[in-house]
Amino acid sequence: MMDYIKLLETTAKQAGNCTCLGIDPNFSALPEGLGVRDFYLQLFEEMDKANLKVASVKPNIGYFSRLDKPLEGNFSGSLALADIVKALPARPFILDAKRGDIATSSANYAFEAFRSWGADCVTVSPYMGTDSINPFALAIGEDAKDKGFYILNRTSNPGGKDLQNQVMEDGKPVYMHVAQLILNWNTEYSSGVGAVVGATNLREFEELAAFYADRKVPLLIPGVGSQGGSAPDVIGIMRKVGYPLELCRINSSSALTHPWAKRKEAAPANWKQVCIDAIRKFTEECSL
Repeated sequence: MMDYIKLLETTAKQAGNCTCLGIDPNFSALPEGLGVRDFYLQLFEEMDKANLKVASVKPNIGYFSRLDKPLEGNFSGSLALADIVKALPARPFILDAKRGDIATSSANYAFEAFRSWGADCVTVSPYMGTDSINPFALAIGEDAKDKGFYILNRTSNPGGKDLQNQVMEDGKPVYMHVAQLILNWNTEYSSGVGAVVGATNLREFEELAAFYADRKVPLLIPGVGSQGGSAPDVIGIMRKVGYPLELCRINSSSALTHPWAKRKEAAPANWKQVCIDAIRKFTEECSL
């Protein structure tokens, strides 16, 4: 069984790029008469026909759990996600859940991600420190060497600055202190411990990419596409600082799967081709 670093390297080379296809469904933008499950299954089929390869896929669990109504015995969201996961067109399968709690709770969240959902990787919050992180590291121990998890470092959302950019006594922002913790955990626990670094602030992105460049810390990079980040800009910075592209995954979601939504338009009749064209352009921009 390969470790997570090897999984990233292998899948990037197979795809020829370092892309991550985000699955964050915009329910109001789905083609008329098409449910979320069938939308993604049809899109995956079209990608296969076009021989279009991405290097990872990242479903966000919240978009699906919101559809469940457990008190009514309705688990339609989880069942839709299960069918989508079974049909995913690439590995690693990154479960975007942003978990993080006291140790006993984190152990259950790790089980949920790695055992219940069969994820290769999961996103985790560092706010509660080592107690929260350690159970995920234990979960990717000797029996699951190809598993990993990405810790939120400098996120792409506007509100991320409220805490992450606060300056500490030594003059460094919180996100740089978190980066050092991530490096420590990566060294202590597993090379599968990575960082989430958004692409919406290129100065901060370059600072962090340079920090991680020669340390083989995997990077998950959201913020490209609808949030305003640019894949060519990200690739340019990564090459500039010498970060190995095969270890990063540049994520884009709605700009690939619902590009008409930003224009506040209904899904066009040729929505499959529109998505394929957007995904193909993205893979070309993120080529190794």
